[in-house]
Amino acid sequence: LLGAMAPTWIGADRAASARAAVAAGAQALVMDDGLQNPTLHKTLPLLVIDGAGGIGNGRVVPAGPLREPLAAAAARCRAAVLIGAGNEPSLPRGLPVLRAALAPPPDAAALAGRPVLAFAGIGRPEKFFNSLEEIGARLVARHPFPDHHVFSAREVAALLDEAARAGAVAVTTPKDAARLAPAQRARVTAIGVRLVWQEEAAIERLLDTA
Repeated sequence: LLGAMAPTWIGADRAASARAAVAAGAQALVMDDGLQNPTLHKTLPLLVIDGAGGIGNGRVVPAGPLREPLAAAAARCRAAVLIGAGNEPSLPRGLPVLRAALAPPPDAAALAGRPVLAFAGIGRPEKFFNSLEEIGARLVARHPFPDHHVFSAREVAALLDEAARAGAVAVTTPKDAARLAPAQRARVTAIGVRLVWQEEAAIERLLDTA
């Protein structure tokens, strides 16, 4: 999915991947999910917060949802990005907070009014289900799976059979669709999201400093 947008290096060793990217001519590196990785110096670290989920009970794994104490993470960041509606957690004074929302792509409007069987194996599947309802899809079934779930052929066949019996479109996220066998993927509609900034100029100004 990332490779569809820009040249992408994948590796368990982030520093080695970065060196390979630089050797190939990269002048800027964008890390996916790398705030806790200590092997690279970051010039523009961002603390991304889900507005609806917030910081949960404020505790770190396994007692809560955080990977590290909020104050420790925020102290290393240049700004926080709050995605979606919700209460802003207590952040260090002076840390800029950029607000944004997730929105479906324009072509998702084709599902408005149509019966849909939705399934997803992401962190919070209900966010995906809610976004489908917001564009007017009529959910006849919703099937949440654990994050990063690897779908078996039997599971997908059962989902497709259920959708066919209900006269519904089987819909999932691009992240989940990538885990399906090609023949099954062809029978599923993947609907992603795009990030819409509340103040796009603010993120542009921040990027200019890097």
